[in-house]
Amino acid sequence: MSASVNSSSATVNKFLNGINDNYGGVVVQMNEPMDPQLFASLLKSSISHWRQQAKKGVWIKLPIELANLVEPAVKEGFWFHHAEPNYLMLVYWIPGGANTLPANASHRVGVGAFVMNGKREVLVVQENSGRFRGTGIWKFPTGVVDEGEDICVAAVREVKEETSVSIN
Repeated sequence: MSASVNSSSATVNKFLNGINDNYGGVVVQMNEPMDPQLFASLLKSSISHWRQQAKKGVWIKLPIELANLVEPAVKEGFWFHHAEPNYLMLVYWIPGGANTLPANASHRVGVGAFVMNGKREVLVVQENSGRFRGTGIWKFPTGVVDEGEDICVAAVREVKEETSVSIN
């Protein structure tokens, strides 16, 4: 949501529109272009307003097209939480004391596959690249789960990619 101009009375809202989250915070979704100076002014008054309401965290979602609003937000104390291809998320912690806003995800999910045939032979590989390349070490086929991919599908895919063996 963004601040809006009421054309009938030609007055500007004093605060950015935000939606309360389930954790005592506010989420602001910016959708329309805005002058950075107006944004800075609205942001300052909004933070003061949210502080009076005992809000905790403020999240501002900025589409890439509104990147000109990053500088005023950072000057007001916001920091980058995460970025995606079409937006970035800025956050601000209002109360004093320890910041309890969750950190951005910082991990990847890996899979390893244990494959045994009817003769009780186990499928193992040697790495063509990576840490164990050229060491003579044998290991199970492994890899990383793609975004949105089922973990079992990822295991089957990794076995196929690393060994050309199709498994069910």
